[in-house]
Amino acid sequence: MDRNHLLAMLRDMLRARAFEEAAAQSYAQGDIAGFLHLYPGEEAVAVGVLHASEPGDYIVSTYREHVHALVRGIPARALMAELFGKKTGVSSGLGGSMHLFDRERRFLGGYAIVGETFPIALGAAYAVAYRRLPEAVICFFGDGAVNQGTFHESLNMAALWKLPIFFVCENNHYQIGTEIHRHSALTDVYKRACAYGIPAEQVDGMDVLAVHGAAQRALDRVRSGDGPQFLELTTYRYRGHSMADPGTYRPAAELKAYEAADPIAAAIHEFSFQYPSGQLPQDCLQRFTEHCCTAGQVDEAAIARLRQEVQAEMDDARQFAKESPAPSLEDAWAALTRNHRLEILMEGVGA
Repeated sequence: MDRNHLLAMLRDMLRARAFEEAAAQSYAQGDIAGFLHLYPGEEAVAVGVLHASEPGDYIVSTYREHVHALVRGIPARALMAELFGKKTGVSSGLGGSMHLFDRERRFLGGYAIVGETFPIALGAAYAVAYRRLPEAVICFFGDGAVNQGTFHESLNMAALWKLPIFFVCENNHYQIGTEIHRHSALTDVYKRACAYGIPAEQVDGMDVLAVHGAAQRALDRVRSGDGPQFLELTTYRYRGHSMADPGTYRPAAELKAYEAADPIAAAIHEFSFQYPSGQLPQDCLQRFTEHCCTAGQVDEAAIARLRQEVQAEMDDARQFAKESPAPSLEDAWAALTRNHRLEILMEGVGA
């Protein structure tokens, strides 16, 4: 991998962590309402997979989708404004967290219902296959979704029709607050795919380079017409399930052990942001940054520049969101009646 690509991945991991911490601070200050599910600790998954994707690929995400959207290319301003419920948001402030959508970037949305991503991705992949296009559908989901009926039904249909889907399991070990060995008879999620003849493997989701390599190989097979592929990425979230969850069900020693191998601290090399929580922990970003430093791809000056750029971008996004107008009742009504207008139009054509 060349230096520019390594730096792009490092920058996106820094942006991901900074965005989520900025969102957490805004939530604590009352600027964001409702549910907010954050991603710190899992950055290597989104960055590794999406840097292996192509612009023509479709992305289907879950309720923990801010980083997927950010890495996909949706501007931080539009994302933060959506979390604030503002008209300048990517969904015009009418969706909020869990409901980000960008047709131009083929980001087909985040979905709040556990297991809902599977049939959505299945439909998109069927459309791609029907038109014989060289595109892939990337379907993100958590370990808590693998006991849903939609998981098994969709894998069966994807294998039967040899659809171009890349199933990506973000296994952070906890289904909200229940550890995986307490809700699943089979804790190695990737082994479930063998029941449907889908090639699958398990990879360290805290290592962005390992994630990128595995995702690249899987997507190459999808685009070659080999049918669906399955990747389980073992990762860990440092915060609770949502901002309303203190995460006290997790042993403190377990959390510290995962923080010591965090993908961001692994990429950042004694590099910290001024987050509300203070010093950046030793994480996956440090792991990756140390790799880049050792390989001679980045130095402290480059890291300092990245730090300034990323922090400025997130400060600007928060300020933009605060100053943006809220959607009006007319905006809400227009969104509600959009499909009704289409139906009326179609009735007129039929008449």
